[in-house]
Amino acid sequence: MSPRRLGVALVVLLVAGLAVYGGTNALRVWRMQRAIEALEADIATLRARQERLTQTVDRLRHDPAYLEKLAREEMGMVREGETVLKFPSQPPPTGR
Repeated sequence: MSPRRLGVALVVLLVAGLAVYGGTNALRVWRMQRAIEALEADIATLRARQERLTQTVDRLRHDPAYLEKLAREEMGMVREGETVLKFPSQPPPTGR
């Protein structure tokens, strides 16, 4: 084999190797970019949730009306002297 053909063959092999290696890395970079985008979306969602929770904590600490509303609705609490009226739930309609 002539030195020129050997040189061309080596260059072709080198270019092919770099193309395969570069293509693999390009795919890897693309996947990483998609993962980063997904993580950034998760971060935005978590920051919004954190903001809502911070507002709730602030209301619990500084808004007595909100605290009373939660106590009444979620804990069933009443003020001293109040009367609670509980009505039976309606029975399901019968198929008459």
